[in-house]
Amino acid sequence: MSDSSRNIQQPVIEAIEEFDQSDLDDLCEAAEEAIVDGNGFGWLKPPRRSVQESFWKGVLMVPVRELYCARLEGRIVGSGQLLKPFPNNEAGGHIAQIATFFIAPYARGHGLAIGLLSVIEKSAQEQGFKILEVDVRETQTAAISLIESSGYERWATKKNYAWNGTDYVDGYYYKKDLKDLG
Repeated sequence: MSDSSRNIQQPVIEAIEEFDQSDLDDLCEAAEEAIVDGNGFGWLKPPRRSVQESFWKGVLMVPVRELYCARLEGRIVGSGQLLKPFPNNEAGGHIAQIATFFIAPYARGHGLAIGLLSVIEKSAQEQGFKILEVDVRETQTAAISLIESSGYERWATKKNYAWNGTDYVDGYYYKKDLKDLG
């Protein structure tokens, strides 16, 4: 006997242009878990929910930011942003960046990180960017593995890149030439 009332939803990567409260709650919960796991894109401990909600709502208000979210079983479980240069940056206008890239620990192992990275790369390429950059703390070994296996080249190391609450950690800077995408 099968339960036909159960609807299993496939993992999805999508651009987010507005939040309903449920999606905002999911994103905050996923971010909190990632922060506790050491992938806090700047935060060392989860901020108050109101601070986090303001942060995510603010992301959607900035014209040079595109927010992409990963969903698992219908719930947002991770994010990544494509940061485009401001229009007055003609000299650097060919370079975009990736920021706030994470998958909550409870949602890892489903290919969402590689899917999220791929969607961000494709968006950057379609918009005419030539290079995509990302920087990570040296302690984020899973992110480093993903980035390096996806064809990014480490071009710099910054000493004392971040403070982890106890010690300074170095940061790695990566770039990928988007003409190499298929």
